[in-house]
Amino acid sequence: MSDTMPIEEYLLKGGVLTSPDNVTPRYRGELLRLMASFVDSELAGAAGFADTINDAPGIKERIASAKIVLEKTDHAGRVLEIMGSFGADTGRYAVHHPWDARLERDADIGAARQGGDMRLSVFHYPLHGWIDAVVMNVLMGTASTIQLRELARVSYQPLAEVFRAILPSEAHHTELGIEGLKKIAETEDGSTAARKAIAYWRPRVAASFGLSGSARYETLARFGLRHTPNETLLSEWQAAVDAQLAARNLN
Repeated sequence: MSDTMPIEEYLLKGGVLTSPDNVTPRYRGELLRLMASFVDSELAGAAGFADTINDAPGIKERIASAKIVLEKTDHAGRVLEIMGSFGADTGRYAVHHPWDARLERDADIGAARQGGDMRLSVFHYPLHGWIDAVVMNVLMGTASTIQLRELARVSYQPLAEVFRAILPSEAHHTELGIEGLKKIAETEDGSTAARKAIAYWRPRVAASFGLSGSARYETLARFGLRHTPNETLLSEWQAAVDAQLAARNLN
């Protein structure tokens, strides 16, 4: 970076940072917040999904569920390593919060964070059985893939590289969910239960994209930590979900 160019101007022009030594205090704070949200969401998501492994209807489904839990935990660990380079206590981090803690099923918290961690609000809601877990995995997995494509462009290059590396695995988790949903939708009872789960999870996953016209987005965009507005990502997700559900007569 040029010694004479302000960091925000440099980042707005597409510049990247490569070391904790290069960043300003404000950039560091926003970057750590972004990473903590991802790590906490992955750990909470993995903990919630781990409880559904025993609900899986067969060996193949159990293996797929266990794979998702393992890889989400690994993805959290890879981003946590970068947080460690900024001074985060990585040894204490993973056991600091009850990642399996959930609110009541009928709670309505919108996009608000709860408690002491930074997980997305959707990961505060409990899963109720196998079909519910599969539906949530499809809807949130589709959202995560879209959100990760956005995060893969962050201006902190080491983090962008990690996000690009884990994106295919996260996308595969969604594919596993779609495969499970296809099987569920083949029966009338399965379709009925799936539609009920879709009605529950869809607005909660939508909230994970944040507010339209967000001032916070503008702040992150100035630092090169975001590039696409919340409402644009939400529209992309809505279209992808509509197509997936229509293909299985679930819309």
